[in-house]
Amino acid sequence: MEDETETMVEKREIINNVMCLLTDPDGTPLGAPMYLPQNAGPQHLIQIVNKLLNNEEKLPYSFYISDEELLVPLETYLLKNKASVEKALPIVCQPQAIFRIRPVNRCTATISGHAEAVLSVAFSPDGRQLASGSGDTAVRFWDLTTQTPLYTCTGHKNWVLSIAWSPDGKYLVSGSKTGELICWDPQTGKSLGNPLIGHKKWITGISWEPVHLNAPCRRFVSASKDGDARIWDVSLKKCVMCLSGHTLAITCVKWGGDGVIYTGSQDCTIKVWETTQGKLIRELRGHGHWVNSLALSTEYVLRTGAFDHTGKQYSSPEEMKKVALERYQAMRGNAPERLVSGSDDFTMFLWEPFINKHPKTRMTGHQQLVNHVYFSPDGQWVASASFDKSVKLWNGTTGKFVTAFRGHVGPVYQISWSADSRLLLSGSKDSTLKVSIVFL
Repeated sequence: MEDETETMVEKREIINNVMCLLTDPDGTPLGAPMYLPQNAGPQHLIQIVNKLLNNEEKLPYSFYISDEELLVPLETYLLKNKASVEKALPIVCQPQAIFRIRPVNRCTATISGHAEAVLSVAFSPDGRQLASGSGDTAVRFWDLTTQTPLYTCTGHKNWVLSIAWSPDGKYLVSGSKTGELICWDPQTGKSLGNPLIGHKKWITGISWEPVHLNAPCRRFVSASKDGDARIWDVSLKKCVMCLSGHTLAITCVKWGGDGVIYTGSQDCTIKVWETTQGKLIRELRGHGHWVNSLALSTEYVLRTGAFDHTGKQYSSPEEMKKVALERYQAMRGNAPERLVSGSDDFTMFLWEPFINKHPKTRMTGHQQLVNHVYFSPDGQWVASASFDKSVKLWNGTTGKFVTAFRGHVGPVYQISWSADSRLLLSGSKDSTLKVSIVFL
């Protein structure tokens, strides 16, 4: 009789527990399947994951079951979704930023100085300076601590359409409507040599070679309305390669962490180039209209290089290269670098271009052209801005639609993420900026 009672108690305990399989975002198990109590919630799971991974410091995580974030105890989720407990329940553990960005609720400063429209802005990799390009043909550097102007840089003859910092923070390159490029020293505000001439039409994008591939930074790529992309060396002060092959204007360019360059064009294609000889190695086809925007899953760590929220500075290029490589590898994990493209055909494609020339998935839902796409800094999410007045959020690994933000009353032009991947900023023709809380 006692044996039967013990067996019944054991069965009841098993029924009150759920067999779960905790995995990382790539689907790799963190350990063997385990029984967890049904009243276990996110906080309990955080403790378990930190123990499984032997984390010295307790790190924050969020948890997903079938792409839905788990915010309640397992029991509540199982009842609501009528999920089966006959086999192990897969739970994806997503690492979160260990810092939090304060929500924006007011304007802290209006920094005046430009005489015409501001056409391009970019934060320095260490977050200490801001650069801006304007229709007044000037590039300006601003001190973000004091929110005051540092340098006004003149040299362009027409609108400054695009600017980009080198990931080591040593240079800023600006491109104008006339097609010329100028390299600036952010420490002095002086130009480093004469304008770089080669493009026949205006500059549409600039991207630097990642610092984990080459330090100190020397090479960057520029894209132009003339249909060519050009690789420049700032030490040699000249164009070292011309990437020709597109039949219409190049609209966007990215230098990937694997060392290849991606160009998106009005000829509806995305081309992949190697950077030792400038040869075309792959062509990504699928869009039925202009490719407007490209984004890489590793873009945040490529842009910031070795710099992070701690504000640490580096004494040598070798040290910077080492730390940047560690950050890149931690960000990428075992998965390939992912690329997302947005088009005038109202659709987006998610690619793993280093592995396959065919898209991983087609992302549909926008009712007008997709103007801008952007991966979150942690690479887990993709945001898209469209002329249909909406911003949409997608899973950055699978391309699956998550939700839509519909606060704007005009076409949405641009989006930007906070460094902790929790807040999303969007700018619209309706003259407003809106901050959406993606995750609490």
